Amino acid sequence: MTTEGHGLNRRTQGAHVEALARDFLLRQGLTPVAANANYRGGELDLVMRDGDTLVFVEVRYRRGSGFGGGAASVDANKRRKLVHAAGLFLAAHREHARAPCRFDVIDASGDPEAPEFLWLRDAFRADDC
Repeated sequence: MTTEGHGLNRRTQGAHVEALARDFLLRQGLTPVAANANYRGGELDLVMRDGDTLVFVEVRYRRGSGFGGGAASVDANKRRKLVHAAGLFLAAHREHARAPCRFDVIDASGDPEAPEFLWLRDAFRADDC
């Protein structure tokens, strides 16, 4: 399945946009910990460090802002899955268990080859789920 004439299937396009988002966050001073960490019931796109804080980053791409853009698609159900996956990540990586944690969303839009990024720091809290 191609996406709007760009010749990339959705999975390939998603991986490409996630890599660009990772590079964007690296330029902002974050350091990588993990990518595409899959757990039963959820996946963490990016796990990074911002100083002492462990940051779980959900990357959402939408070509346009219809339906509220990418960030709007991180609904209550998706937030619960991310919090669950983050808990499993912390259980599997005990070295991070005591670190303060944060959930960020990267809302990517426009051309998938050079998307615009809106970085929503602390987009939601685990205790809100």
